[in-house]
Amino acid sequence: MNEHPDATPPSSEMPPESPVAAPAPAVQEPAPPGTAPDEGIITIDDFAKIDLRVALVLAVERVPKTDKLLKLELDLGTETRKIVSGIANFYEPDQLVGKRIVIVANLKPAKLRGVESRGMLLAAGGRGEGEALGLLTMDKEIPPGTRVS
Repeated sequence: MNEHPDATPPSSEMPPESPVAAPAPAVQEPAPPGTAPDEGIITIDDFAKIDLRVALVLAVERVPKTDKLLKLELDLGTETRKIVSGIANFYEPDQLVGKRIVIVANLKPAKLRGVESRGMLLAAGGRGEGEALGLLTMDKEIPPGTRVS
């Protein structure tokens, strides 16, 4: 038997009534109020369905008769396409030309003010009054059309 007073006896020497340490339960973040625990959770297979691509902004113009919409012409490597986005309150057209942004390339096309938009650019912020908005851009010269993963 171990003579050190603080040492734990080997399992064969533990009395039967001694509790055995159970593994700690996994810590799970609580779901936000009003949501089911798995609501909004996607699988890796769901994520794989989203085709995120690098796009080079070739030209930008305001959509007539709107205050919020810009029409961007994008180079996707193998094609050019247009995307309409509600970012005119945050960017002037000339600020965007030449930027490499991230877009959802396989989004179902939609018509916005009569202009077909074939994708969606990714941005953060801009929801609240006076809140800044930032586009997801590349910090290196990644070729247009490169898949983002």
